[in-house]
Amino acid sequence: MRGSILNCPGRLTILLLPVYIVYIMEINITKPTLLLNSERVKRNIKRMADKALISGVNFRPHFKTHQSVYIAEFFKEESVSSITVSSLDMAVYFSRAGWKDISVAFPVNIKEIETINRLAGSANLHLLVESEETVSFLSNNLLFTVNIWIKIDVGSKRTGIDCRDFTAVKELARQISSSDKLRLMGLLTHAGHSYKAAGKEEVKNIYRDMVNKLYDLKDKLRDEGYDDIMLSVGDTPTCSLVADLSEVDEIRPGNFVFYDVTQVLIGSCTEEDIAVALACPVVAKHRDRMEIVVYGGAVHVSKDSVRLKDGTLIYGLTAFGNSSRVEDGWGRALKNSYVKSVSQEHGVIKLDKEYFDRIKIGDVIYILPVHSCLTANLMRSYTILNSGQVVDIRNV
Repeated sequence: MRGSILNCPGRLTILLLPVYIVYIMEINITKPTLLLNSERVKRNIKRMADKALISGVNFRPHFKTHQSVYIAEFFKEESVSSITVSSLDMAVYFSRAGWKDISVAFPVNIKEIETINRLAGSANLHLLVESEETVSFLSNNLLFTVNIWIKIDVGSKRTGIDCRDFTAVKELARQISSSDKLRLMGLLTHAGHSYKAAGKEEVKNIYRDMVNKLYDLKDKLRDEGYDDIMLSVGDTPTCSLVADLSEVDEIRPGNFVFYDVTQVLIGSCTEEDIAVALACPVVAKHRDRMEIVVYGGAVHVSKDSVRLKDGTLIYGLTAFGNSSRVEDGWGRALKNSYVKSVSQEHGVIKLDKEYFDRIKIGDVIYILPVHSCLTANLMRSYTILNSGQVVDIRNV
């Protein structure tokens, strides 16, 4: 159920909805504001959902990027019913909004067993494990049966059992299968090293290497009597660039919903796929350096950085608005212009002389984020282009 949108320029209207609150107002930028192009979001979702359908794999998108029940509705339009989250708090938030098939893609924190039990009693809950200690704890403390995935490290070196350590994987599978509270689903991984890939071919090679490693483990487990092992993968670069994903059973990309500058540089998307931009007021100009200062720093856009192909370290690309109306969105990234540095509230932007001469103090400039997940998490709300709706993200 959605509330109707009221056209009331200059006035504030609060619409009470069953799950979230929407504020309707004109878009007037007075401070850093995260703008969202909902048409691009829907297009990104449909493209990935169609790929999953054609590949014959389960589409379990990661909701940690948007963290919003408002945006979650767009996924329902593509018949998505299973989701991934990065914390139990996020799982609670989406469970309350009606999502009942939830995977928590973070190693189980046994300190949160009470929350796990509450969720397991009302949702089809999927959990990740990588240690015998965790499996033993869950077996002894769960009140309901949950689905268990063994977390595998295929090269990112963040978490999970090393894919070369079959002995550890086999022992964990045995321990899970012997418990009446645990249902072994399969092997799950996230090829996070794909985010550092130099281009499309490297991403595809990472995918091939990941699948080979997972199949090696799956074949060995089959020899041990485990016949129904499923494979779940989840990084946006491989899910975006590999045409046929049918070798796995499930995909869990998240960043694709918004994309960002990092994904453009990798080749996972085009600039026109980036669905969020941070609108920032210009507060100072320094002609001697061809730099401007904006109200929009590390606490807004994050401190994530990336290097351009020429080696320049940046904290975001920049763009002008398509018109004087914020509702019309932003244009293409400005050439030879980028966010040079960020401190807590300050953003320093290096501009080409042509653009420097055009901009005035009090104008608004748009930052395309390096990492949209972190920018969204920091900003806590989206202002939707065209409608002017302000939508809060999860508030648990």
